Amino acid sequence: MPKNSNKKIFEGIVSKTKIYLVVIAILLVVICLLNMHYWWIALLTYMVTLIYTYFSNQKRREELSEHLQELTLHVDKAAKNTMINSPFPLIIIETNGNIIWKSTNFVKEFANDNINSTLNELLKEIKLEIENNEENPDKSIHKEIEIGNKIYEIKGKYTKSKEEYMLTLYFLDETKTIELEEKYEESKICVGLIMIDNFEEINQRLTDEEKPGLLAQVEKTLYDWASTFEGLIIKSERDTFVCILEQKYLNMLEERKFMILDAIKELELSDKMPITLSISISTEGESNYEKYKSAQAGVDIALGRGGDQAVIRKDGKYTFFGGKSQEVEKRTKVKARIVSHALEELMLQAKNVMIMGHTNGDIDSMGASMGIYRLAQSLNVESYIVNNFVGAGLQNFMEAAKEEEEYQKAIIGKAEAISKITPETLLIITDTHKKTYVEVPELLDETNKIVIIDHHRKSPDYIEDAILTFHEVYASSASELVTEILEYAQKNIQLTTLEAEALYAGIMMDTKNFTFKTGVRTFEAAAYLRKCGVDIIKVKKWFQSDLKTYNKISKIVENAEITNDTIAISIYTESNKDANIICAKAADELLTISDITASFVIGELGDKVCISGRSIGDINVQIILEKLGGGGHITLAGAQVEGMTIEEVKQELINRINEYFTEQP
Repeated sequence: MPKNSNKKIFEGIVSKTKIYLVVIAILLVVICLLNMHYWWIALLTYMVTLIYTYFSNQKRREELSEHLQELTLHVDKAAKNTMINSPFPLIIIETNGNIIWKSTNFVKEFANDNINSTLNELLKEIKLEIENNEENPDKSIHKEIEIGNKIYEIKGKYTKSKEEYMLTLYFLDETKTIELEEKYEESKICVGLIMIDNFEEINQRLTDEEKPGLLAQVEKTLYDWASTFEGLIIKSERDTFVCILEQKYLNMLEERKFMILDAIKELELSDKMPITLSISISTEGESNYEKYKSAQAGVDIALGRGGDQAVIRKDGKYTFFGGKSQEVEKRTKVKARIVSHALEELMLQAKNVMIMGHTNGDIDSMGASMGIYRLAQSLNVESYIVNNFVGAGLQNFMEAAKEEEEYQKAIIGKAEAISKITPETLLIITDTHKKTYVEVPELLDETNKIVIIDHHRKSPDYIEDAILTFHEVYASSASELVTEILEYAQKNIQLTTLEAEALYAGIMMDTKNFTFKTGVRTFEAAAYLRKCGVDIIKVKKWFQSDLKTYNKISKIVENAEITNDTIAISIYTESNKDANIICAKAADELLTISDITASFVIGELGDKVCISGRSIGDINVQIILEKLGGGGHITLAGAQVEGMTIEEVKQELINRINEYFTEQP
């Protein structure tokens, strides 16, 4: 114990004694005043008391000092014994690697490990952290490191020692704790949903004799699949199954790329129409009910992406597997009629209507917007089309639209749209469902009355809480969906020639002149528009390129490189606002060359790098570009990448293409 502490204790004892002596002196003086005959007795008594007190204090001082010295010695020994015989490996070391001292347990614990190299790396890391955080008064160290087959939690303190830092480090073996945590995590329940995508279509096409046999095969295949991961599958509806499994088997299913998707498609009797599944499994939620609701949301995303795929919701992210089949066209138009009537009701209840497409709008988003605008005008509801940018793909059309007085007022920019929107505004989004891809994202926060009309495969970044959604991935275009809405409107809609031509042009552009993604309903929509007085030659002229643009496209095609035998990749070297349009046209042109099954064209669009992907259907360009932050369809997709050069994007694209082929079963 420090000498200062001893001195303070002694001073405390002496100060109390002085008080007692003063009290005794006062009492003796009082006695003498009462009777002067006893003064000599009082004086003698006080002198004896003083002498006794002095010698008594001296003795107590010596005894107390001896006791404190003995106690200090025992404490020092205990501290030393604790360090030497520490139950945890302990080391005192400088950041330059100079070992000052290490405990017996440290030597035993790491006798068979090459600890020196590990320590050196650890010291470099700790020193760097200390120097970057010198102002921090907390001089503690807390790290986790793997040594041999064990994981250690390292705790300690540091002090400045000349040029280096001196560290006192305890190594706590956390291996069993971590293994126990992992075992607990692996044993957690995952909840999944499995849905037969085209159940109704199969029922319509199979005979009564074939149906029971095929559906029995589907159920047996699913039950056999569940047995491989000790899971439980329960049929909840005619076309829906609930799946329960432990989390430790989820990684196994991911590694096998959900082979059940292909196994189902290969079933007998399904040659008339391949059966496809949508699978959603979720690990997120405090209760099994919350996981079930999360899995339901995942199924909606899988169906919104065309089905035939598995969606995993884990760690706040979606992971997708499969999705190689073309979307199955639904012949019935019941949903279109229901959406049409519901949309009319919402328009009549709204203060005004705003229609907005995607950023860098094209003729499909604009055509769909104009169709919805005409529906609102027919109901005498104040309505506007929000358009903030006109690129090369829309320039010819917008010049024609601006010639009409009505559209000079109806088409407004960002600033005017923000000033006109209110919480009572009905905001209708066409040709996209992504929050970050709409023309003016700020409008989404100004009203909760949002309607989505889109045909793209669903992305995790979708607009949530829309009050009405018409999202059909089998449709060729947003213009096709809007045309069906107009056909089934309760009020007779009289489209102007320009509006009919805009809708027709939207279908024509997204189908590449009725070549890709066309179904029976596509031609029915085109026929309806044709009756409205569409001038096909006029529409054709909107898509014409000038000679300068055509030469640029030809150069891109000329410079294309072939990878994986049938995939063409090319770069558009110029940087301008129409780069995405030129890249898209060049990708289309590359696909006209024999033996090319997919094409990708990369270009600079401001501070971003854009990619246009096209396919004849053998390769899913959507899956490839989705890994680069994009999306679209199996045969047509795009992406915009930030923070990378064109060459870096090209290499990343090649990596993703190779990854795509590696993942194929």
